[in-house]
Amino acid sequence: MSFDELPGLRVLVEDVIFMPHLDAPEEKPHPFVYFLTIVNDSGEAVTIAGRKWIVKDTTGDTTVVEGEGVVGETPTIKAGERFSYNSYHTVGRDSVASGAFFGKKESGGGVRVRIPDFHLKVPEGA
Repeated sequence: MSFDELPGLRVLVEDVIFMPHLDAPEEKPHPFVYFLTIVNDSGEAVTIAGRKWIVKDTTGDTTVVEGEGVVGETPTIKAGERFSYNSYHTVGRDSVASGAFFGKKESGGGVRVRIPDFHLKVPEGA
């Protein structure tokens, strides 16, 4: 299946917060919570079926995460509606997260919407 962009479908990065009290593995001890909203200002409903994240740190190390749905859901976002959620990434050093959501248009065919890049900057002394 090919995935096309749909005018009016976009992702907003609402907030990114360093949350040191969250669980994190020893090799990536810095957790960041991010808040995203998928906005559907197109003329048709879209079902989000999966996502792909690329997290690249300042040394060039890259982690790619792919999966079904969005936080355990496959939301259908009708024309004029929004879907908001939050989740988190853990990193070992300053990083940039980017990615995309993939799904299906109500009229058929695949759709892709890019997630704007956002920075995961570890506070000094953390």
